[in-house]
Amino acid sequence: MTRWRLAILLLGGAAYAALSHWLMLYHATDPWAALVLLVPLWLTALGVAGSYFGRWGLLAVAAGGATLIWLVTSGEAGDTNRLYVVQHVGINALLCGWFGSTLRGDGLSLIGQFAQRVHPLVGEMPRYTRQVTMVWTAFFALTVVSSIVVYLSMPFSAWSLLSNVLSPIGVAALFLGEHLVRYRIHPEFERSRLIDAMRAFAGPGSDRHTP
Repeated sequence: MTRWRLAILLLGGAAYAALSHWLMLYHATDPWAALVLLVPLWLTALGVAGSYFGRWGLLAVAAGGATLIWLVTSGEAGDTNRLYVVQHVGINALLCGWFGSTLRGDGLSLIGQFAQRVHPLVGEMPRYTRQVTMVWTAFFALTVVSSIVVYLSMPFSAWSLLSNVLSPIGVAALFLGEHLVRYRIHPEFERSRLIDAMRAFAGPGSDRHTP
């Protein structure tokens, strides 16, 4: 059942990425298309904000999303292409700041916090998870820079390909690649499943023991 859930999640993500790319190419200025492109990400942001930042984070994201939906449906959002770019850059910049902020001082890095929900961190694990957090921080920073450069220097179709196809592929490749090489670098680490890592990211309330 776990494998089926993971497969469905991956297939759903791929389908949404393809749909987003198609909508941006052919219906980018239609309000209904903008809602299809923006609302799922807003709902995801609501879940993350509620899990990690509490009531005030949830209220802030809810207010921001409601304002954005009103601007789109009323035609006051301006250039929708620019809106998509701002969204993509903003999300990746926030992720970069979130991951990077946990690298200050001697505390546990963000990846370390996620890993600790799956199993206790011993030996080289805290150091390794800090290094992985650095890699994710650099990835999100590179995504921000690439998004801006491609938008300013290439056709919008190229930016849409980067945002909707290449960026998700990069996230999946980094996530899966780290999982595969982890035990080659540190065979002594306790084994964990991909679904465990996904549950750890889902929030403090996720049940890591659910099959």
